[in-house]
Amino acid sequence: MKNIEKTWYRSKSIITYLLLPLSLIFWGISTVRRALFSLGILKQFKAHTPIIVVGNISIGGNGKTPFALWLVEFLQERGIKVAVISRGYGSKAPTYPFEVTSRSSVEQAGDEPYLLHSRLGCPVVIGPDREASCNYLKTNYKIDLIVSDDGLQHYKMPREIELCIVDNKRRFGNGCLLPAGPLRELPSRLRSVDLVVENGGAEDISYALESAGVYSVLTGLKSDDYPNNGIAVSAIGNPQRFEKSLQEEGIAIHDTAHFRDHHAYIKSDFSQFGDIAIFMTEKDAVKCQSFAQENWYYLKVEAQPSKMLVKQLLEILKNKEIHHGL
Repeated sequence: MKNIEKTWYRSKSIITYLLLPLSLIFWGISTVRRALFSLGILKQFKAHTPIIVVGNISIGGNGKTPFALWLVEFLQERGIKVAVISRGYGSKAPTYPFEVTSRSSVEQAGDEPYLLHSRLGCPVVIGPDREASCNYLKTNYKIDLIVSDDGLQHYKMPREIELCIVDNKRRFGNGCLLPAGPLRELPSRLRSVDLVVENGGAEDISYALESAGVYSVLTGLKSDDYPNNGIAVSAIGNPQRFEKSLQEEGIAIHDTAHFRDHHAYIKSDFSQFGDIAIFMTEKDAVKCQSFAQENWYYLKVEAQPSKMLVKQLLEILKNKEIHHGL
């Protein structure tokens, strides 16, 4: 995490106050832009399939990907044919829109879309032009629902349902908009979404990230025989949550290495660690499998929703007439 990002989750500092004028400009631009869409001056594209947006109002580290994985499986279990679209941050696809398949590399797809496809098996299409991604799905698949991984602030994209993920620990940081703080929009935006879903904590509408075991990065298989100590390596928005989860698994952390979110790992990134066991997240592991060592492991986590979250989500799906069979 860059030094400026560290100030987002502390008491306001001199750096925060120096950046506030830029945050004011950011607020003005984003407010005007949203108003233009609300007034119909700027037009949304026409979607032929209902879209659920899973997003947030802050930058990274909210635990959104595990929730998106759970949500798609939840919908699939109810007979709904689902596809996922994503901007594909960090991807290097030959063309866009790009469908992530079993033949795609993590470099082409980006870490999160690659993980989504490998876990879910449903169509996953990436590209900065979400209209083009939706049209690609319309042409190539017969689906009932599109889940947009992020895109809450992409107002050109229509949506039937907005789900906003809030991290119960970091919340809204110092409460400031970018770049003085981590927020893309002010917390007042939460009043207009269909459901605010808290990651962790004791809120009625929430989910917990629970361990699903330790796996080998090299083979992708669950490991029951792994060291009880090692180095925690991560390139995610909130590495402290991951490191705490490792400790809860009984793994002692000798040292940590933090890379920028979505960092594209190369073999030399790990040369400093020698033969010590390495533990990482599943999102990190998909980028390291081609050069992984036998003593590299990842912690798999799954979202466990509260009963109220499931109840509220089903109610919203019925009210929006997303799927009449629910």
